[in-house]
Amino acid sequence: MDPVTSRPGRLLIHAFLLIFAIYSFVPFLWTTLQSIKKLKDASSRTPKFLFTPSLENYEELWLRSTPDNPEALAFLFLLALLILLCMLLFAQYIPLRRSIVYGAATLGFIALLWMMPRLLHTARFYDYFINTLVVTGGTILVSISIGCLAGYALARYAGLLGVVVLIAALAFRALPRLAYVLPYYWIGSALNLIDSHILVIVTLVAVNQPFTIWMLRSFFMEIPKDLEESAMVDGAGRLVAFLRVIIPVMWPGIVATALFTLLLAYNEFLLVRILTQTNWTLPVAISRFTGGEDPRHLTLAAAASVSATIPIVIVILFFQKQLVKGLAAGAVKG
Repeated sequence: MDPVTSRPGRLLIHAFLLIFAIYSFVPFLWTTLQSIKKLKDASSRTPKFLFTPSLENYEELWLRSTPDNPEALAFLFLLALLILLCMLLFAQYIPLRRSIVYGAATLGFIALLWMMPRLLHTARFYDYFINTLVVTGGTILVSISIGCLAGYALARYAGLLGVVVLIAALAFRALPRLAYVLPYYWIGSALNLIDSHILVIVTLVAVNQPFTIWMLRSFFMEIPKDLEESAMVDGAGRLVAFLRVIIPVMWPGIVATALFTLLLAYNEFLLVRILTQTNWTLPVAISRFTGGEDPRHLTLAAAASVSATIPIVIVILFFQKQLVKGLAAGAVKG
């Protein structure tokens, strides 16, 4: 397809993209405004754009009670979060191995999350946030680990059995969510795993695994066999060549697949709602504020939606380069 070179055509394309960007951003902007409004301003019949912002909705959502020194605690929390984010963003400038920097930053985030309920009287919504992180992280770890091995094997195996496995994976991917709910609910009941993270993770892995296998296989197909064969000639085994040669080359594709897995696990509602009773994730927790008759839920739902969106936005912005590289590598065959 030839690029558009005429000035009117380019202006038309840019205008269309600008309108589409505004159309996509306005709902989130309105939700953000609703989250910092008081109930009187949020429930006004005439939309109010000029109002006194307030963080009461976020305080009620995240905290059971306001601490004596909220400004100092908020400053320390934001400072620690900023330091950890800078470690991740500028890891190449730190005179240490990147794996050490990333590991230290990960441990720092875990320690920060562990300290929060011990420094503050956190509300139930914080527990839902931790449940979401555990379920999402576990789903990504298990799904990507299995998907990398299966995708690599299917990319290098040219027999009929590989085609049968791929078609079977595609068929399982086409199944509706309810087809997974009943078998895994029965398994969870038999093993006493109802309302546990393990059951939710296993179910989400089963739902997402065909997608990861297909996507990672397409990335492995783009990598020439000469790379691992050269490593094997030098004395490396198949597994060592896979871990030390293929995985570094495949890293953008793995990150792109992991981000799609993250979105599936982070936003899942139906499976979590049925398989859990109290250990809900954020989508299920937010639904508590959308179906009630209490007008207070209007602003709380907006605050909960913004709180659930910000971590995803940060992750996407941090991995945007790897995401673009991975999608471009999977889309262009060469």
